[in-house]
Amino acid sequence: MTKNQQRNARARERRRLHKLHSFERAAWERGLLLVGGVDEVGRGPLAGPVVAACVVLREPLSLDRLNDSKVLTAEVRERLAEAIVQGCVAYAVGEASVEEIDRLNIYRASMLAMVRAIERLQVAPNHLLIDALRLRDIEISQEPVIKGDARCASIAAASIVAKVHRDRLMVKLDQIDTRYGFAEHKGYSTRRHIEALETFGPSPYHRRSFLRVARQLALSLNNDDMPPALDAPP
Repeated sequence: MTKNQQRNARARERRRLHKLHSFERAAWERGLLLVGGVDEVGRGPLAGPVVAACVVLREPLSLDRLNDSKVLTAEVRERLAEAIVQGCVAYAVGEASVEEIDRLNIYRASMLAMVRAIERLQVAPNHLLIDALRLRDIEISQEPVIKGDARCASIAAASIVAKVHRDRLMVKLDQIDTRYGFAEHKGYSTRRHIEALETFGPSPYHRRSFLRVARQLALSLNNDDMPPALDAPP
């Protein structure tokens, strides 16, 4: 890339980041000085908790490649997560367990994880920007943003922090139960994961309410050769 191309690329990235902060900037201009972005990760996997994060900003995050966590590599997410927690006013993470997902359903469990993240903040925001949801249990000014993780800086930051946190949890689960490859697929329904479910049946870390897992659980209950269940996660 020539120097001119590099300058043009940097200028495009500055413009993108400026636009990405438009929701935060609008709140700041209304006197809402502490803006919290909220997002969750882990709705789709067959195993593991759903995790949410809230990241509170009082000024723009000037971080190249800040974006929806789903479009970033693991290496970039790790780097950005470290910069986000260093550059924000406050952040917190909340989780809803596999048991809560099965009892409440994934939608309500996702909202519960978001509420927990907000309640754990050391600094309370004046305004919340939430990815496509409104939280009735939170008495803070809030604004749902459709596709917020791709359109809003603080929500994108929250998605990165939540994703990195959840990925680390799944790596730890893989060390506890090596049969399923959690460190590789993070609980999503990859071929390897499905084959492991067919071989071993579900573990205590799998979501029974998800149909594919429930079907394998039913098969396992009729299989005298099923390996002993692990202890449930704390």
